[in-house]
Amino acid sequence: MARSSSPLLVELGTQRASLDAHLESGDFADASDVLRAGLRALDRETAARDAVMKAGIEEALGDPRPSVPAPDVFDRLRRKQDRRVERPDRDPD
Repeated sequence: MARSSSPLLVELGTQRASLDAHLESGDFADASDVLRAGLRALDRETAARDAVMKAGIEEALGDPRPSVPAPDVFDRLRRKQDRRVERPDRDPD
């Protein structure tokens, strides 16, 4: 197989032990295979996170309730925080 890119120098630090363990397992032929598998896993994780975010945004946009003006939201959050500061969940020492 012809190379589609030039070699890349990567500093793995403590992750080198993980790379070596994957190579010793025999599941991967070389370090490039391990890194490509890791990038594919990262791509899947990113796609899943993006799908969750997109679904949440679509749900919010489709919510039939009227929008709440930002100043009202921030006032409500400030009041909630003020109550939390007045009554902390833990007992004082």
